[in-house]
Amino acid sequence: MSATTVTHPPLSTFLSEILPLSISQLNLSCFRLIPDIDQEDGNRLSFHLSLNILRMVVIWDQGYFYTLGKPNTDKFLQDEWQYTLEDVQEKLPDYSDRYYSIELLNQFQVTPDILSKLASQVLKKTEFISPHAITPQRNVVVRRELDFWAETIELKSQLKPALSFTVRSSILYQGNLEKFYQNNPEKSLIGLSVRDFELKGNGIIVQLPGTVGQHREKLINKATRESSKKALRDAPDNQPLVTVEFKNRKQRDYPLVLLRPCITPETADRFEVEYGKLLKATKIPFHERQQLLIDYKKTAETALDEYGFSLERCINNREYPTLFWQPPSPLKNTPILFGRNFKGTRAKILEGLSKGGVYRRHNIYCSPSTKISIGALKLCNAELNPFLNEVQQRLKTYGFNSEILLKKHLSISDGANGRAEVDRNVDEFIEIPHDIVLTFLPQSDRNADQEDGGSLYHRIYSRLVRRQIASQIIYADTLTKVQSKYILNQVIPGILAKLGNLPFVLAEELEIADYFLGLDISRQSKQKLPGTKNACASIRLYKKRGEFLRYQLEDALIDGEEIPQKFLETLLRETELRGKTVLIYRDGRFRGKETKNLCEWARAIGSKFILVECSKSCIPRLYNLNQKVISAPEQGLALRLSSREAILVTTDVYQKVGLARPLRLKVHPEGHQAPINAVIETTLKLTLLHYGGLQSPRLPMPLYGSDRMAKLRLKGIYPTSLLEGDRQFWL
Repeated sequence: MSATTVTHPPLSTFLSEILPLSISQLNLSCFRLIPDIDQEDGNRLSFHLSLNILRMVVIWDQGYFYTLGKPNTDKFLQDEWQYTLEDVQEKLPDYSDRYYSIELLNQFQVTPDILSKLASQVLKKTEFISPHAITPQRNVVVRRELDFWAETIELKSQLKPALSFTVRSSILYQGNLEKFYQNNPEKSLIGLSVRDFELKGNGIIVQLPGTVGQHREKLINKATRESSKKALRDAPDNQPLVTVEFKNRKQRDYPLVLLRPCITPETADRFEVEYGKLLKATKIPFHERQQLLIDYKKTAETALDEYGFSLERCINNREYPTLFWQPPSPLKNTPILFGRNFKGTRAKILEGLSKGGVYRRHNIYCSPSTKISIGALKLCNAELNPFLNEVQQRLKTYGFNSEILLKKHLSISDGANGRAEVDRNVDEFIEIPHDIVLTFLPQSDRNADQEDGGSLYHRIYSRLVRRQIASQIIYADTLTKVQSKYILNQVIPGILAKLGNLPFVLAEELEIADYFLGLDISRQSKQKLPGTKNACASIRLYKKRGEFLRYQLEDALIDGEEIPQKFLETLLRETELRGKTVLIYRDGRFRGKETKNLCEWARAIGSKFILVECSKSCIPRLYNLNQKVISAPEQGLALRLSSREAILVTTDVYQKVGLARPLRLKVHPEGHQAPINAVIETTLKLTLLHYGGLQSPRLPMPLYGSDRMAKLRLKGIYPTSLLEGDRQFWL
């Protein structure tokens, strides 16, 4: 009997966009300012110091300035630093009347994080060639661009400095904003996305504060760059200035020549281009992405080598197998529970609802004889009767009887009179009580939200939500181009959830905590003033199987980035959470004293709060590598950056769509600690509980839709008499 040879499939190869840094001899210095300065001033001064010193880069961190020069250059003496700082201050009006003395430090500690930031600063002074993806169309081009940022990663129990590289596409106008303005009316400037030519920062034009002639001398005195001063001197007196608001909410006035327009879905028509065609060109084929990363890395290596850095191979599972994680079984096999104890999977939601019905009915619909009352509001040319009949039939299949109470067709006209007519008719329509209103809108309304008076979508949706009437919006092209059964597959589970039912939950309890909570704050710009006015949008609370319990909205508007302590204690009720373990997801980073206040409240009510930051931007992508060619990562793939931080791929993306955008999860050290692998697995499973579509979303459900919910709140669109409830109206 011959021996049988057992062969195992080759280990899959996983790659990341994180490249560790090796360090030779570095020419480092450190100093502090007296008196001390805060982070905002430190970052601004270090940026301008780096800009003004050709052979050196400067960063600010935790009260200290760290400088890195090329190895063969002399270090600055204290007098040289003092002179350089004063020269920079003279160019910055906000600092010209301040006096700082410099204290050079002979002994200082440099952390991996500081080294990463210094290396990143080197690349900010490096020119990278960005190729075009397509031939320019109507002065608009799709450009491939490099993004990079500082990272740290724990390797063999030691934190190492690293950089992350990724490639993205930008849709840009080839000329400057002055060229665009020459062929377009002044009002078309408002709302445009623009980029500073030199500093590369992106922002939105929020107002026109006047003309160059009215403000020329004042702005020249405030300008910090010679290019800005020259542009202001050369601009015609009657040319408008624009105020640009950046992501950090800072606002700055610009002459047109220093800005490049960026094209967005809302503004594409101003450039006479089809955004859909340009969007297709933004998708980067895998082979092209791979070659771009190789080329950009070569340029980066040359620049970094001059300062004593070298880039290692990207983090991969061949060299670091313990850093990568996958779920014990594929996420798609996770069992979910429907009514009548019927178990299925995410791919079989329709079967589960047909055979088991919803997991839990809202108390209004506990009796199967209770009918869902439906209204149909039509503002487009489409035949509705067949579709409405199918809606009723599908609801019946899932165990719900329904009736069409009222159908109404509105002919809409342009302008204020047309909007007033819509408002009047909708108000009359909803005088008859409905459980849900299906609204059918013209395709032209999709991008109308930036127009004066807002979109029909928001006008109608706001009126319905304020009256606690559930709403489902369907556009005309969806109704005519997509088979009705596919529309129903997507919207009917969401409709049931909006009415307070739970279509399904996880079949197995999550062990890491008793409750799961999403916490978010939304930001809204103040009119004509820098900074923001924010609204604490909501919390959403879920139990161990992912059962949605309630939402709560804070009615008061707040200033700043931080959620005040009194709001946190109001949102996290003592009677509900006493003695419980709660995993709290923060959309983005915890701000200010939020973690301190949360931990204090947890101690007061005898609970344990696991504090998890969930970030959506500046996340390195993960890849599979097959036969030396990169491909899309597997859903559930994660990379552990440290014992408290990881990158997680939550979505399964079709190749033609592009690459999945991972999440960054970080367990905050001030809260109750939980293993990062358990946080990863919990987050993955909580993405399965979305009821508004058959595809699971990128975010776990305690956070899903938080941006949308917050934006609606800031527009005043929420159930005004129900600042808390058990219906997921935002789906």
